[in-house]
Amino acid sequence: MAELLAPDEVRSALGTRPGWSGDPARISRTVEFPTFPAAITVVDRVAVVAEELDHHPDIDIRWRTLTFHCATHSVGGVTARDLDLSGRIDEIVAAAGGRDVSAGAH
Repeated sequence: MAELLAPDEVRSALGTRPGWSGDPARISRTVEFPTFPAAITVVDRVAVVAEELDHHPDIDIRWRTLTFHCATHSVGGVTARDLDLSGRIDEIVAAAGGRDVSAGAH
């Protein structure tokens, strides 16, 4: 079973992940794409990675805006698995030309 990260570890990790925010309960990133189909393509690509890692984010879809929430539900917070997944999400978002938006700007 994955182990929860300490609050300091989560803060430190967030400092190396532009666009991500959160706390020991979960980390989140909101990004916008030029079109709705582009956003859905990103969701599809994240789905493939999530299956590969056997670790799945919560994804909120609002037209061209996606919000990813990562937490390991089985242990109630952020683990190294969430950091790995967030890094893979970052790669997919960058390749698709997503831009960060402030939380709540849906």
